[in-house]
Amino acid sequence: MTPIKSPKKLIEVALPLDDINVAAAREKSIRHGHPSTLHLWWARRPLAAARAVIFAQMVNDPGYQRELGYGVNKKEAELKREKLFDIIRELVQWENTNNEEVLQRARDAIWESWRETCHLNRNHPQATELFNPEKLPAFHDPFAGGGAIPLEAQRLGLESYASDLNPVAVMINKAMIEIPPKFAGQKPVGPLPAGEKQQSMIDDWSGAKGLAEDVRRYGHWMREEAFKRIGHLYPKVEITPEMVAQRPDLKAYQGEELTVIAWLWARTVKSPNPAYAHVDVPLVSSFLLSSKKGKEAWVHPVVEGDHYRFEIKVGTPPVCANDGTKAARANFSCLVSESPISGDYIKEEGKAGRMGARLMAIVEEGKKGRVYLAPNDVHESVAESAEPSWKPVGDIATRMTGGNCTPYGLTSWGDLFTPRQLVALTTFSDLVQEAREKAIADAKAAGLSDDGLGLAQGGKGATAYGEAVAVYLGFALDKVAVYSNSICTWLNQPKNEIVGNSFGRHAIPMVWDFAEANHFCNAGGTILKQLEYIVKVINFTLRKPGAGGSAIQQDAASQSVSNNCVVSTDPPYYDNIGYADLSDFFYVWMRRSFRKIYPELFSTLAVPKAEELVATPYRHGNKEQAENFFMDGMTRAIHNLADQAHSAFPVTIYYAFKQSETKEGSTISTGWVSFLEAVIQAGFSIDGTWPVRTEFAGRMIGNGTNALASSIVLVCRKRLPAADTISRRDFQRQLREEMPDALEAMIGGETGQTPIAPVDLAQSAIGPGMAIYSKYAAVLNQDGSRMSVHDALILINRAISDYLNPDSGSFDADTLFCDDWFAQYGWRAGAFGDANTLAQAKGTSVDGVHSAGVIESGSGKVRLLKWSEYPSDWDPRNDTRTPVWEACHQMIRALNQQGEAAAGALLARMPEQGEPIRQLAYHLYTLCERNKWAEEARAYNELIGSWHAIVAASHDTGHRDEQIGLEL
Repeated sequence: MTPIKSPKKLIEVALPLDDINVAAAREKSIRHGHPSTLHLWWARRPLAAARAVIFAQMVNDPGYQRELGYGVNKKEAELKREKLFDIIRELVQWENTNNEEVLQRARDAIWESWRETCHLNRNHPQATELFNPEKLPAFHDPFAGGGAIPLEAQRLGLESYASDLNPVAVMINKAMIEIPPKFAGQKPVGPLPAGEKQQSMIDDWSGAKGLAEDVRRYGHWMREEAFKRIGHLYPKVEITPEMVAQRPDLKAYQGEELTVIAWLWARTVKSPNPAYAHVDVPLVSSFLLSSKKGKEAWVHPVVEGDHYRFEIKVGTPPVCANDGTKAARANFSCLVSESPISGDYIKEEGKAGRMGARLMAIVEEGKKGRVYLAPNDVHESVAESAEPSWKPVGDIATRMTGGNCTPYGLTSWGDLFTPRQLVALTTFSDLVQEAREKAIADAKAAGLSDDGLGLAQGGKGATAYGEAVAVYLGFALDKVAVYSNSICTWLNQPKNEIVGNSFGRHAIPMVWDFAEANHFCNAGGTILKQLEYIVKVINFTLRKPGAGGSAIQQDAASQSVSNNCVVSTDPPYYDNIGYADLSDFFYVWMRRSFRKIYPELFSTLAVPKAEELVATPYRHGNKEQAENFFMDGMTRAIHNLADQAHSAFPVTIYYAFKQSETKEGSTISTGWVSFLEAVIQAGFSIDGTWPVRTEFAGRMIGNGTNALASSIVLVCRKRLPAADTISRRDFQRQLREEMPDALEAMIGGETGQTPIAPVDLAQSAIGPGMAIYSKYAAVLNQDGSRMSVHDALILINRAISDYLNPDSGSFDADTLFCDDWFAQYGWRAGAFGDANTLAQAKGTSVDGVHSAGVIESGSGKVRLLKWSEYPSDWDPRNDTRTPVWEACHQMIRALNQQGEAAAGALLARMPEQGEPIRQLAYHLYTLCERNKWAEEARAYNELIGSWHAIVAASHDTGHRDEQIGLEL
């Protein structure tokens, strides 16, 4: 078989990781226009990371030309690599999501690399099939989930295929990559909402703008139709003189009818006290409604004999208001008799169907914020009058991680909704279908041709267009359901009080006092507000599809979407969240809204669960069987993926790393090891591991030290069929020979490229180590047994530590003394005798180290100086004894006290110390992390994180000094 000539890709060599991570973290705070607001999905990958990873796995690393003897020297390759880094730095910015100039530069670089690869393989027997210089390979994500990865592949110009076993994920991907390209350039066909005027100028309906506009128009129609049908279930509240007499703060609203934002309910059970068994006592976690300064409000329960009522008080609340009816030695206490109410009693009441609800407060839209009112009989009776004609069925999983409501009698999806909520949601669901028919008719009337085929049949005419509009309207219904169920809480926030959504965590937890939102107000959980988010996503993120796309439901272990694709994917994570269990919440509503549009996709009563690749013991019998299931299924899925991936490109696979998986700087854990085993057994070698962070709002270098990446991106290549075995001794030898160069490339070398921060180095450095291990059929121990991934990781981590250890380099004796002393004492003082013994062993003396200005010595004690204690007027040019330790901590002082420019000016005066300083900072970070010295570690992490800017500043200082010398 003729081998394919596959140049190394950028992602196999280097990345501007800090820039990617900063952009990915920033994305967490972006709402308007972000795909996360299209439909809820768990653990969605940041667009910035997905875009950067796909770009870097498609463009050739400039160093490959030098390896092939093209006459490109190392410096030229580094300069070209930096240009690719600059593209990535622009590409990951949220503001450039639709910047065609930036995107086109990225696409041009991809095309240039692809044509280079095609030229190299022009004589390959499969050149016609695999290497068409006029057509890019397609892209495939077999675990598409929330759709970020296939969306970004599409944006970069690749035809994108997305597949997933979960129908909810499939629908999200259809809405993101499949539907918008079908109707690009389509003008809106729906009538404008009442009161709006058509713009006189001809609008720009390029991309998906027309589709977005129709979603907005039919969404308004849905809302108005719903109000006609069920508006009576959502009454306003008139502020009467009697109410003002009791609450003078309501005087400004006297005579007005205020719109309700939410009704706040408390679940009830019968009192466990036999004397009060007829009383429905409230279970309230907190009576506080608002803690906003000057606008405090709380519920005040008034007990009258064997009855009680709720009043609303304003002003400074009593301390006990925050406790609700919770009790110290029980879950709750009876409001009337003060009898304790245990959790077991509540569960028995719930399972017996005796759990009810009592209206506790009504929240209104005020002129300057929320207005809280006491409940009244009219509003309770209106809520009780709602009679739903349908409710979702299906069992809620009883073993859901993170909290569960099933022990309390809420066992079916329909149990999560109040009667009024069910009436509203079914009304909106019916209107999705009515809007679909209306949009089809309007599209035909507007002149759009019709082939009679729907979306599921590949239609592109009026019928398919009406269904496309209905898909996004159905998404709005799903988003409303998240804010319209009895698991929603009232969020008493410093800036605003709002209804919280039911998925604050990955669970269906029990909620005692819940908030029921009004669909016809101006608050966040309404249909119009959710449609506003969806329209912004279509208009911004989805508006200019770079290429076509397709999303289908298939099992990753057995699917065959398209051969020879570029592959990047985010598979399930060992024993993490069971998305199939959670997504049934949406599936029951999607099935009602979309079954006529996608009958095959919604043919089952619930989301398929048996094949979901998660190692959950409750589903598979025990922990061992669950692990075997995961290993077998993931290995088959990745093997299938490897067979279909294009050989000219590496495959990138995300793994969700958790902080609990790392102990004392080690990257060894059951899930991590099992995942790596599955990848290697599937026939891949692992050439790189890049940590992608998504959980921080600020710069990576200032956010602590033991906060691991939320994802590790594995870079994989198909292992050669004729791969040989290797002995343990040879494996260790290769680690010693090859790891230093790889680590040097990662920490920046002398190129000035942004180095990987120390906090990320341990995970990144696994890549080159695993590349050695996984390129062989096996690494054999002395007894002939196969070395496990677990044992290989131990040796790789040891090689990293050895490289960073100052003893392995050419550090001066004073620095070696300081390093060992720091490892033992930190910044604490130690005995002079111990210091003297250590100094002699390192080839120096305590007096000599003291004269260097890095320790304090006296009264029989020795202590290292902290960086903040170093003199600010220090000049290395006038220092006759400058250990690397001193230079490093002077750099930290300058950076923290004066900034990057000052640190750069200092480096310009001692350029020969740059590399030793950097290596020492990496080592000291690792040492601090191992000892859990978070504050100390932060200083070294920040120095490396700022290194690129410091080097640039040092060059500027050098140029200025040179110019001054010339002038003199």
